[in-house]
Amino acid sequence: MGKEKTHINIIVIGHVDLGKSTITGHLIYKCGGIDKRTIEKFEKEAAEMGSVPQVPR
Repeated sequence: MGKEKTHINIIVIGHVDLGKSTITGHLIYKCGGIDKRTIEKFEKEAAEMGSVPQVPR
């Protein structure tokens, strides 16, 4: 059998434009919820659209 992952629910509250989505996405990435290949794909798509990701690594 494969490794079973524990599911948790997280609520992020804050004012508009304070980076809630950015920090949540970065947390998911750092915890291994998104693989590096997927992140690179999204970074490439963002660059093609003229959007620059501002997520610290």
